[in-house]
Amino acid sequence: MTDNIIITIGRQFGSGGHEIGNRLSERLNIPLYDHNLIRMAAKELKIQPEEAQRVDENLLGRYMSSAVLGSGDYILFMNGKEYEEPLTDKVYEMQAQIVQKLASRGSCIFVGRCADYVLGDYSNCINTFIYAYKDDRIRRIMKLYGLNEKKAWEKIKQVDRTRKAYYEEHTERQWGTIESHQMLFNSSLLGLDGVADAIEGIYKKWNEKV
Repeated sequence: MTDNIIITIGRQFGSGGHEIGNRLSERLNIPLYDHNLIRMAAKELKIQPEEAQRVDENLLGRYMSSAVLGSGDYILFMNGKEYEEPLTDKVYEMQAQIVQKLASRGSCIFVGRCADYVLGDYSNCINTFIYAYKDDRIRRIMKLYGLNEKKAWEKIKQVDRTRKAYYEEHTERQWGTIESHQMLFNSSLLGLDGVADAIEGIYKKWNEKV
C-alpha cells in the first residue's frame, strides 16, 4: 500500500490517450510510463527490446504456438516438460512487476499495460479510459501516420482488437467499460486539454487527502 497517487490511462487507438498522458506528466511533474516499460522488461528478461516490442500488448506468442501445434497437441505441449512460457506472458508478468515497483516509488502515470488491473490493491489509483468518436479518431490517425481514410480506419480496428484481446485475456474484465476503468472520458467532447484538465483536477483533489 502506498500514498502515491497513480493515474492509469486505457485508450482507444486514435483517441489521444497517450498525448493526454504526456500533458498530465508535464503539468503534474510526474513521470509517464508507456513504451519505456518495454525496454525495462526486455533488460530484466535479457532479451532484445525488439522481441519484447513484438509481443507488447499482444497475444501473438500464445496464439502462434496454438496455431502451429493444433489444439490437441497444444494442450499436451503445455503440460509437457519441454513447455516454455510464451514470451508474451513473460513480458506481461515482468512489466506487471515493474509497474508495481514504480508505483511504490512515487506518483506517476501508466498508459496501457493493464496497469489498472495490476495495481488493483492500490487505493490511490485514478483509473481512466479515453475514447473518441470514429471520425475524430480517423482524422487523428490519418494525420499521425500519413494514411488515407480507409487505411486509417483499418489500422484503428486492428489495434483496438489487439488491445481489447490483450486486456481481457489478462484481466478477465471488459475493455473500455466503466466497471473496469472507473472513469471514462470522451476526448471528442472535451478535447485533449479538457480531459487533461479533468484528470488534473481529480489528481490535485486526491493529493489534498494524502
